[in-house]
Amino acid sequence: MGATPNSEGFMDIKKSIKSQYHASMMMLRQAAEKCPEALWANDYFVNPFWHVAYHVLYFTHLYLQPREEDFATWNDEPDELHDLGKPVEESLIFNREQILAYLDFCMAQVGEQVNVMDLSAESGFYWLPFDMMELQFYNIRHVMLHTGELFERLCFADAGPS
Repeated sequence: MGATPNSEGFMDIKKSIKSQYHASMMMLRQAAEKCPEALWANDYFVNPFWHVAYHVLYFTHLYLQPREEDFATWNDEPDELHDLGKPVEESLIFNREQILAYLDFCMAQVGEQVNVMDLSAESGFYWLPFDMMELQFYNIRHVMLHTGELFERLCFADAGPS
């Protein structure tokens, strides 16, 4: 059954946005839960598994905010930790429990932020010249891009070199 029109004749787009966020983030959760310890922080790939998952959550969290100025890192981690392609100090590596906790935080943020979001407002991020509704589609697509990448790694870990 598809979305039903509301009193203005539009489907409840916020409900659909939240549903798609939750579905994509549940897939990210599955990837994180299935990742073998040997792959979690392995530097075979330029960006270890945990770092890609953190990157996804960081930007999910960021782009749920009304503006860049409203964002604060989740756990006082260095702001540049989200950058892929750069080595990370061992003391900053997130373990699985930390990633899953950040994911839970982001899931809660979806409900809180999308409910009060003005979807017709500007994105709030000067480098993204579109409205908040398109920003949410962009953000969900980003989650799925990297979630697919992580699942590909899981397949590689099962079939690839040990």
